[in-house]
Amino acid sequence: MKQLWALLFLSCLCTGLFTKAHSEKPKVVKIGSIFSFDSVIGKVAKIAIDEAVKDVNSNPDILIGTKFSVSMQNSNCSGFMGMVEALRFMEKDIVGIIGPQCSVVAHMISHMANELHVPLLSFAVTDPVMSPLQFPYFIRTTQSDLYQMDAIASIVDFYGWKEVIAVFVDDDFGRNGVAALNDKLASRRLRITYKAGLHPDTAVDKNEIMNMLIKIMLLQPRIIVIHVYSELGFAVFKEAKYLGMMGNGYVWIATDWLSTNLDSSSLLPAERLETIQGVLVLRPHTPDSSLKREFFKRWRKVSGASLALNTYALYAYDSVMLLARGLDKFFKDGGKISFSNHSMLNTLGKSGNLNLEAMTVFDGGETLLKDILGTRMVGLTGQLQFTPDRSRTRPAYDIINVAGTGVRQIGYWSNHSGLSTVSPESLYTKEQPNMSLGTTSPKLRHVIWPGETFTKPRGWVFSNNGKELKIGVPRRVSYKEFVSQIRGTENIFKGFCIDVFTAAVNLLPYAVPVKFIPYGNGKENPSYTHMVEMITTGNFDGVVGDVAIVTNRTKIVDFTQPYAASGLVVVAPFKKLNSGAWAFLRPFNRLMWAVTGCCFLFVGIVVWILEHRTNDEFRGPPKRQCVTILWFSFSTMFFAHRENTVSTLGRLVLIIWLFVVLIINSSYTASLTSILTVQQLSSPIKGIESLRERDDPIGYQVGSFAESYLRNELNISESRLVPLGTPEAYAKALKDGPSKGGVAAVVDERPYIELFLSSNCAYRIVGQEFTKSGWGFAFPRDSPLAIDLSTAILELAENGDLQRIHDKWLMKNACSLENAELESDRLHLKSFWGLFLICGVACLLALFLYFVQIIRQLYKKPSDDAIARDQQQNHDSSSMRSTRLQRFLSLMDEKEESKPGSKKRKIDGSMNDASGSTRSRGFDRERSLNSVNPLD
Repeated sequence: MKQLWALLFLSCLCTGLFTKAHSEKPKVVKIGSIFSFDSVIGKVAKIAIDEAVKDVNSNPDILIGTKFSVSMQNSNCSGFMGMVEALRFMEKDIVGIIGPQCSVVAHMISHMANELHVPLLSFAVTDPVMSPLQFPYFIRTTQSDLYQMDAIASIVDFYGWKEVIAVFVDDDFGRNGVAALNDKLASRRLRITYKAGLHPDTAVDKNEIMNMLIKIMLLQPRIIVIHVYSELGFAVFKEAKYLGMMGNGYVWIATDWLSTNLDSSSLLPAERLETIQGVLVLRPHTPDSSLKREFFKRWRKVSGASLALNTYALYAYDSVMLLARGLDKFFKDGGKISFSNHSMLNTLGKSGNLNLEAMTVFDGGETLLKDILGTRMVGLTGQLQFTPDRSRTRPAYDIINVAGTGVRQIGYWSNHSGLSTVSPESLYTKEQPNMSLGTTSPKLRHVIWPGETFTKPRGWVFSNNGKELKIGVPRRVSYKEFVSQIRGTENIFKGFCIDVFTAAVNLLPYAVPVKFIPYGNGKENPSYTHMVEMITTGNFDGVVGDVAIVTNRTKIVDFTQPYAASGLVVVAPFKKLNSGAWAFLRPFNRLMWAVTGCCFLFVGIVVWILEHRTNDEFRGPPKRQCVTILWFSFSTMFFAHRENTVSTLGRLVLIIWLFVVLIINSSYTASLTSILTVQQLSSPIKGIESLRERDDPIGYQVGSFAESYLRNELNISESRLVPLGTPEAYAKALKDGPSKGGVAAVVDERPYIELFLSSNCAYRIVGQEFTKSGWGFAFPRDSPLAIDLSTAILELAENGDLQRIHDKWLMKNACSLENAELESDRLHLKSFWGLFLICGVACLLALFLYFVQIIRQLYKKPSDDAIARDQQQNHDSSSMRSTRLQRFLSLMDEKEESKPGSKKRKIDGSMNDASGSTRSRGFDRERSLNSVNPLD
């Protein structure tokens, strides 16, 4: 029972508290609104705010028992008037302000809102500088220009343009917007070339606009971004039309000021519409919804069709609804509307007649601010929610194109998906931004550009202000075939590089007036890196010459397409390897010769073992069998062996060995042929690696990047590097060598070395090209001229003009290299006299041994019958000498006695070897003796 009474008591207490809290809610909440009544935005905003207040007061779910009362003040976009009207608001216990509309007013009254804790809900201030850190009570319910400028930068980048011109109103709105554009362009390596500020007064100065446009006409870029107010913008387009700047070649991109005017007017006057044909326009994107469609229907009834609805009217409506929902949450959380005096204002108010003490501080302002920022709602402009930096989530823009009597939408931009032809809200469900459209889907539809053309403008033209491009040209003292200054002139150059540049410029669809400026003292080649750096300082508009495209230079300038291949190579002296008398030994090294000889002996022994028992040709006395083994082994080299193999194993070994011998003979013949007929060159330096390992001095060309590459990349000591200025210095240093104060090798770019070698045949390129680069023309970063010249260089290469220019300047008669190669194809005696010597020595040695054997037989003791016969025939000395000569000749002519185991024995193997041999020797001796004296 006690518990029941306790519950009843608590229920009554809560009901009483709720009734008390509800009764403490004011019946009317005052809000203010400050904007420019007569502006395009102000006209529609006034109606939208009134309609929003009506909807809040008639909605039973919002601010139950409390009505909105709005007080509107006209600031006329004047900082002074905005401050005055804001002061009047602060005397009326305002809890929130819808507005302001202009950045100038926002900067003024935001300081006041900070002190008095009154939230400002701006539906039209797009100035990105309005930071929540500086202005915590400023709430932007529209989209920041930070996103609008990001969209413009995306468009410029999409079409491949590099530079734009910004036309802006010179106040907080214009300056800060252009600053944001500059940042977004810079993040894409794009830039604003020229900023043209116009006076922000409402009175349009025609002469000021005309002078500004004439300056723009003299500049190269043709992409113009215009960020101004409505009347000023139309005045600019009118004068631009008069000057012919709304025709072919120009691109105009207008911020949302133009789309606001287009949306607010059912039909622009014909003269205005004519001046903006082909302009690209951005409009804040608001997704289609039933709420938006219903409001459009309602708008036609409210405005009486006299004033069309634009996007900022929707933002104004949502701002009122957001404040109402924030207040509703504020009251539900127990918030009270109360005000207190500002201590400092009270002190100041007593000392003057400004009545400053009437301005009070909203005690619940900080709580209301948090409730507003924490509110999530879906309004006419879509999802209304804030990020931590107070920006609206999901910013997006429509991209429209003015054409004919209306506009056509060509795409969208959002910070989620970038440019696309699909509405942003349909892409938020995709997991990966920028990938949902597929690789083949276009980002933007076709545009009708100024001049009624579908062809994308190039985006820049060469300026016709009479200024010539200052082109730096190196004043070389060597290799003048590439570039050289004509003697007696100051700005006239010739050479391979100059002809390529001139031919490429002639292919451009516009004239490029240039002035060549020599760089260097004329006594030594200049530093090309320093010359390129002068582009960044503005001394040169470009550099033309034999400039290598290397990493440290590409970081500061842009190069054209390479027009000549290049790369560092090593050139060094060489010596010819003559074939010589012992050239026939060079095909095989010592080990190969040794192994081959051993293999011949080994195979001979194997075959002898396999054939000895069955083959009579491999039998006989030990001495004879050794000779057979040696003869058989080495005769297989020439396939001249006469011994037959009868065993299966012997034949198997022999046929395999003969195949091996065939391969060895063929390889030997091919290698020897190459040695004897192809010129052989030798150098102790084999390439850059062997050069690094040595401690010899290295030459390089003065002014070339080779020095920094060798020193920084290859870590070669600077003490080893020797600067050389001319080809003659190259030749002398290489000829002298390190021992005489010269260099072991020279490292330089291939085009120079090829030209050097055309007249210096004592040197050669050794090793491979160890860097890959090319020569190009240098221009400032993001220069469109570099892109157009690259296209022209490719055209020169395709039509053959580049090769013809190369042949004109660099096709030199090579030194007698071809003749030397032809000479090396002819074989001389010096290549073979070693073979002839070996053959001659062998012949002479064989004859010597043979004659020794004959002489030994000649002086052997003769038989008794022979002595008796000689004594009978002749006893004098002369006849004795004649007899000895005849006997010598007879010994040379007679057949040598057959020995046991000879071929005679093999033929007559069935005979008795002992008796047969004796009779054969007796018969032969008798025939020999009978033939001593042919006269007998």
